[in-house]
Amino acid sequence: MTKLGVNIDHVATIRQARRAPEPDPVAAAVLAELAGADGITVHLRGDRRHISERDVRLLRQTITTRLNVEMAVTGPMVELALEIHPDTVTLVPESPDEVTTQGGLSLASGLDPITDAVRQFLDNGINVSLFIDPDPSTIDQARATGAPMVEFNTAAYAEAVPKGLDEAAPEFVRELERLRTAAERAASLGLRVLAGHGLTYRNVRPVSDIEQVFELNIGHNIISRAVLVGMERAVREMLEAMNR
Repeated sequence: MTKLGVNIDHVATIRQARRAPEPDPVAAAVLAELAGADGITVHLRGDRRHISERDVRLLRQTITTRLNVEMAVTGPMVELALEIHPDTVTLVPESPDEVTTQGGLSLASGLDPITDAVRQFLDNGINVSLFIDPDPSTIDQARATGAPMVEFNTAAYAEAVPKGLDEAAPEFVRELERLRTAAERAASLGLRVLAGHGLTYRNVRPVSDIEQVFELNIGHNIISRAVLVGMERAVREMLEAMNR
């Protein structure tokens, strides 16, 4: 059964639009857990554009499932994560000008900084995942870092899904098979497989049905629905869409 990690970044985005105390992402995380979420994910960016250190520290003290912190591979971020000690760190690429993460980690340019960060986290009892594109060579490079998990970037799949989820559409078939093949390869190498980015209530089921996918991390679509129907209902509906 595929697990669901709920990314609450955009609760903080709404808060920061007015520099107000609310909505509080910590409260949103508690409601997500009550609705059945298996974990809470946040992206602590270098510019702190939405999630703050205060949020992460309070989440570490409050939630009862698992805390996954997405972060860039920089010295200050590694030190902060080692101090706060989330259950999992997901290493992601980060650009100051991007609206959202634009792709998976580029591992071909050098593994040393990532390998060093992975070692530090594992030595301190923090699990590690690498956010990567579902590409065979990248999977092999990810394994070489020593990270026990990979999270596949599903943006290309999400963009290829046509209205009505026409399962005969060539781009949809190609991108879904790409994810399935990547998941099989990663699992065969002993890596635990996660996926996320751009997944919605309409397109999540085919990815959730991939046997090797252990967990999905979904944020924007859930928070968008939560604005209209409430956090608990939005999370429950996503679990239903995943066939949970």
